[in-house]
Amino acid sequence: MARVMRFMMVCCWAGLQMSSGQSIVNTVHNLSASGPGNIRALSEQEICIFCHTPHNSLPESPLWNRNDPGVIYDLYNSSSLESVPGQPDGSSLLCLSCHDGTIALGNIRNRVSAIDFTGGITHLPPGVSNLTTDLSDDHPVSIVYTAGLASTDGQLYDPALVTYPVTLSDGKIQCTSCHDPHRDLYSKFLVMTPQFSELCMQCHNRSYWSSSIHRSSTAAWNGSGDDPWFHTPYNTVAENGCENCHHPHSASGETRLMNYLPEESNCLVCHNGNVAVVNVANELSKTFTHSTYDYTLVHDPLEDPLVVTMHVECQDCHNPHAVNGDVNSPPHVTGTLIGVAGINIGGTPVKPSLYQYEICFRCHGDSPGKPAGYTTRQIEQNNTRLEFNPGNPSHHPVAAPGQNADVPSLIAPDYSESSMIYCTDCHAGDGPTGSAGPHGSNWQALLKYRYETSDYTAESAENYALCYSCHSRNSILNDESFSYHYKHVVEENAPCNSCHDPHGISYTQGNSTNHSHLINFDMNIVMSSGASVARFVDTGYENGYCQLRCHGRGHGIGMSY
Repeated sequence: MARVMRFMMVCCWAGLQMSSGQSIVNTVHNLSASGPGNIRALSEQEICIFCHTPHNSLPESPLWNRNDPGVIYDLYNSSSLESVPGQPDGSSLLCLSCHDGTIALGNIRNRVSAIDFTGGITHLPPGVSNLTTDLSDDHPVSIVYTAGLASTDGQLYDPALVTYPVTLSDGKIQCTSCHDPHRDLYSKFLVMTPQFSELCMQCHNRSYWSSSIHRSSTAAWNGSGDDPWFHTPYNTVAENGCENCHHPHSASGETRLMNYLPEESNCLVCHNGNVAVVNVANELSKTFTHSTYDYTLVHDPLEDPLVVTMHVECQDCHNPHAVNGDVNSPPHVTGTLIGVAGINIGGTPVKPSLYQYEICFRCHGDSPGKPAGYTTRQIEQNNTRLEFNPGNPSHHPVAAPGQNADVPSLIAPDYSESSMIYCTDCHAGDGPTGSAGPHGSNWQALLKYRYETSDYTAESAENYALCYSCHSRNSILNDESFSYHYKHVVEENAPCNSCHDPHGISYTQGNSTNHSHLINFDMNIVMSSGASVARFVDTGYENGYCQLRCHGRGHGIGMSY
């Protein structure tokens, strides 16, 4: 009689699954001797018995034939987790009675002796199916998923919108929300395909994702270097979607379930020229870089927009869920920088940043760890937020058009006195293949073009390529802006940097009489001459004079421009 009942259970269950599109008989969850997987019983023919029994079951639905693991699990955690997961319960705990590797596969409740497996296997072997008791690198389970949680989180759908085949068990996210242990239609027993992020997006409602290039890009791996999608069967960025960066189980980067640790590896596995066109990895190997390699697990998405503990990671400037191909005019953020926190020109945190410079101000403005300048100036100021303030006596037009209404050297039609520029017009990758952002450069200060600052530098288009990218070399050397440009730059080999401070002079320190036209002397070249400080005096339109000593000669009132 018992044998008949067991046979009927097998047949009925297998038939039910076949009517649903697939039989468990054809999956690796068939642990009987007839199973198709490498892990199977030596001689046991029953199929359902490894999980279910009509008698002597665990007092837990559905007629569970395995014991409670009885262990305490290490749980997933992150600073942005709005709901604290409890110890696994319900169906998740049932799954773990095999998948944590603590209970022998053949150790079931309705058999006196454990069922033997081929190859002497007893427990689930190490690998992707054995999650161990450390669940800190796995998607959290046994979380109560409520409308309140969705509202607080802001990046989840209301649970009322979560519909079959994704299911909640007693209002909780469990293993069975994503996995159907009886059917393996989409690999890994998933209830629906993860391709194009379909499964993830049943619950997760990421801001900006609908227009993100990471959602839509058809870029594919060229076969060089490491396979960025080693854990999926998909071939393009769009197909892999969330799994371009995230791994729901046994993730190497535990926090936020990233594929890799360190963090930048999740970006550079594609942004190394093997998937994305621009080779950012190469940029980060240049002489001067925003070196993401120097920091690990310092950045946090909830950190203060003003960076106090200095670090730079890709996600400090880029929101991978938001990036798109939008092209804007300065100073507005472009699509590669959308959705990132910043500091506005008044020093107030903003999220998201509306202007590119606001992202730069996170580190290069009021941050206590901001890097020092390369030049010893008459007026020292390393706070770029103050240097670019629109109320300054002079400033490059990053946050507002410049103060000078007559700049004949500007190269038309690209530039005029009303033009504005990005920080990245000067600070970006160098060379014809350089990136549009300040990832790395062979020129000091991450400059896009060469800009020599040493005294006695011979003038050439190459030595001052940065200046000449906006200002006409012919106009400068023909003295159209200043009567003595040619004398200083060509005859005396004085660098542009000896007189001009490229960012600007803060109104809190300088004034329009002495610091118009970006005048802020390099004190390693210029010394005072009779005055208390080296000084330029602006006496009106195209008039002024200097009081200083340079190259051994004094400059006084007699030298005007």
